[in-house]
Amino acid sequence: MAASSLSSWSHALVRISPYTFSAVGIAISIGVSVLGAAWGIYITGSSLIGAAIKAPRITSKNLISVIFCEAVAIYGVIVAIILQTKLESVSASQIFTPESLTAGYSIFASGIIVGFANLFCGLCVGIIGSSCALSDAQNSSLFVKILVIEIFGSALGLFGVIVGIIMSAQATWPAKPI
Repeated sequence: MAASSLSSWSHALVRISPYTFSAVGIAISIGVSVLGAAWGIYITGSSLIGAAIKAPRITSKNLISVIFCEAVAIYGVIVAIILQTKLESVSASQIFTPESLTAGYSIFASGIIVGFANLFCGLCVGIIGSSCALSDAQNSSLFVKILVIEIFGSALGLFGVIVGIIMSAQATWPAKPI
């Protein structure tokens, strides 16, 4: 019984340094956000180029959709910088204290939330931007109407950023002994 509890997942996770969890959370925040932006730009850009064959006038006007997708990557960069400033050095004797573990897990959770919120935001904005380009090529009066919907889709990324910042606010590392 004792040997199986030593090899359990919970025992392994508790022995991983909180700094490792923090670094992984920061990397997920920026990496998955950039992936969401790239995916959205790919979806929007391919439809924009295809629809511009029929109506070349839509090319410059619909670049706003690509800019909305790029903002998703910027959200991830901003949060990664904010999370990076939360890291503090802790002595080796205090690295596995509950306060250190809480700080590491909260930065990790913030990174996951921001990264995946921005991934889905990038997909949402990319799909809406694609439909905006295709419908604008058919009927130019639909551009502003679909652009409003795209703005609401881009709010998903902002919600993820806000939740990530709120979650990381509790990340306080133990004070160094004097």
